[in-house]
Amino acid sequence: MHVDLGNVLDTTPGLTEETLDRLDSRVADAHDRIATGMADDEFGYAALNLPETADPDAIRAATDQFDRLEAVLTVGIGGSALGAATLANALESDVDAYFLDNVDPDAVASLLDRLPLDETVVNVVSKSGTTAETLANFLVVREAMAEAGVDWTDRTLVTTGEEGNLRALADAHDLPVLDVPDGVPGRFSALSTVGLAVPALQGHDIEAILAGGRDGMESLSGSLFETPAYAYGTATYALAERGALTNAVMPYAESLETFAEWFAQLWAESLGKDGLGQTPARALGATDQHSQLQLYRAGPPDKLVSLIRPTERAETEIPETDLDGLAYLGGSSLGDLLDAEFEATEASLAAADVPNLRVEIDRVDERGLGELLYAMEAACVLYGELASVSTFTQPAVEWGKKAARGLLGGGDFPEADAVADKRELRIDGS
Repeated sequence: MHVDLGNVLDTTPGLTEETLDRLDSRVADAHDRIATGMADDEFGYAALNLPETADPDAIRAATDQFDRLEAVLTVGIGGSALGAATLANALESDVDAYFLDNVDPDAVASLLDRLPLDETVVNVVSKSGTTAETLANFLVVREAMAEAGVDWTDRTLVTTGEEGNLRALADAHDLPVLDVPDGVPGRFSALSTVGLAVPALQGHDIEAILAGGRDGMESLSGSLFETPAYAYGTATYALAERGALTNAVMPYAESLETFAEWFAQLWAESLGKDGLGQTPARALGATDQHSQLQLYRAGPPDKLVSLIRPTERAETEIPETDLDGLAYLGGSSLGDLLDAEFEATEASLAAADVPNLRVEIDRVDERGLGELLYAMEAACVLYGELASVSTFTQPAVEWGKKAARGLLGGGDFPEADAVADKRELRIDGS
């Protein structure tokens, strides 16, 4: 993986090479803290050990138990789904992957109506085994399978913690079970059982995904100038400190569109603490050059644009044409056009004095994805160290969970009482 910081130098806001040199000593200190946390397998830092501690054999043993496999349906939310979705949506397979990560009743019903439930593996994921949205959706899925004459116990894989409702259910019905690793927050779990079960069911090389993670792990050093992940984490932190409070992540590969969703959770939930953080925005190149780029180039000077692309991809040739004004396209490829769009966007932002940086992987395959996911997790941890935030907690999210649970009668939570205090200024239509 490569990170190019050239277009964050001397922009508005921006950095200088001298600034990066000064920050490098802080990066060294932060790396020492990260290395210690990894060595001691501390909460959160343990996620950065996953390329070595994840057990692909255990994942294969659990997933190889299923036959007649046309689709896999993951029932989870947030970090329990987004890592798997990133991998599944980036890699082609004959086994379709679907994700129930919301409780919209219309969307749930529509998906279940069109799934071949007798040839679908249900992958239900919750570390606590008590996540309301996940368990509610799983109950709905289980009933739909029963109504379709499918024995749900033959088609269900559970990924959960050592205790909780899901663990008890798995034990009671002798379901195949994968353990969620200790000390790993959900948003950092893509390279664990949580993220790798789906690609395993789809027939992908999960060992190669972990090998890509090890590539990222082995690149960690005490200098941002030697570590692409730390270069990204340092630059984003320093730019946020100087006013770039929005980070627009713009992959130039449709296969990486879900990666931008995964990144948004990682960045927002990890770094949005104590009035600090950087708001992730999701874009897709070249599509959003025709929409969001207008804002990024000509709007308030409070943005960083992260441009991401593979350097190798399959090619589709553009046919020759004699149409006026289009002859220049003939003989090139769609990949050539996409690369030209990427570099034009990069130059356009630089010309408008907007900081942007380039992240490149060799290709969108198992190894490249493993390295990209690991690098962004390491970048996020480094950013958190530099900003002195509690990277691995999510108290604001927990507040909302308690309020929702209280409203549904799941316990006595004072957070639920706040709902009754909502102010109204209501304007009704005719």
